[in-house]
Amino acid sequence: MDKPADREELIKDLNRAWELGLAEDITAERLEAMLAEKLNSLIQSDFPALVRLLYRIDINEARLRNLLKENALEDAGKIIARLIIERQWQKILSRRQFKRAEDGGDEEKW
Repeated sequence: MDKPADREELIKDLNRAWELGLAEDITAERLEAMLAEKLNSLIQSDFPALVRLLYRIDINEARLRNLLKENALEDAGKIIARLIIERQWQKILSRRQFKRAEDGGDEEKW
């Protein structure tokens, strides 16, 4: 995700999913920090909402538990933010691959 256009697409997806209102031209570091702040707020004030959000985004629970355990001294919000960004990026790539497959080829379309 080095290109600004890729980051903008990621931010659009996050804004749509979370209604964050993030500017599309923020840096990757700022994006992670803003997500971490919101996640830490959910950890403190509405943990069930955080769990629902992670389920909706499809964050791997076993991986999250393992990362939190291995990095117990690191900010949990940042760890979760990285996982969310990674997962959203995977979804973007999947959509692109599906669109390419759908647009290309001489196969009969349903």
